[in-house]
Amino acid sequence: MQEPHIADVIRVVGEIETKPSGGVYLDLLESIVSQQLSVKASDTIFRRFLLLFDNGYPDPFVLSSMTPEQLRPAGVSQQKAQYILSAARFATEHHLEHALHDDMPDEEIIKFLTQIAGVGRWTAEMLLMFSLQRQDVFPVDDLGIQHAMARLFGLQERGRELKNSMIQLAEPWRPWRTTASLYLWRWKDHF
Repeated sequence: MQEPHIADVIRVVGEIETKPSGGVYLDLLESIVSQQLSVKASDTIFRRFLLLFDNGYPDPFVLSSMTPEQLRPAGVSQQKAQYILSAARFATEHHLEHALHDDMPDEEIIKFLTQIAGVGRWTAEMLLMFSLQRQDVFPVDDLGIQHAMARLFGLQERGRELKNSMIQLAEPWRPWRTTASLYLWRWKDHF
């Protein structure tokens, strides 16, 4: 990337290694569990959730036959339990792991995934970035990215104006906006 601001961020952060995740379905469940929780709390709850299953894997057919009350011992809230069950049903009905393919446009995947109760654009973008390893995702609604860009570029705007400025500033990063976002997340933790 030739843009000087992001080049400075890369120098500060150093090299970042990314590893493909375990798959869209499992990542989707983990994303739902982690919504509005600290990393530590969500990791603990997700580990407990996996322990509810004999082999440690929440097969979508098995999970979709469960009730919210059966998920509660893991520490999952009633609402998140409903979302998790919705995701499992969606996975079985739409063959989730096979429905998403490499030539499917990002926006089409976002539209497909946001049909699931509890899955919004941000969650779909995280799945695009981390599960599907898409290279040009820019999660403009992510608070960490917003804070990092406001600091990096001295932005004073808020709300829609901030997002519009961010989109414009990130345009030179195409087709590597996912990489730029990963660096911005790491960079914000340096300050």
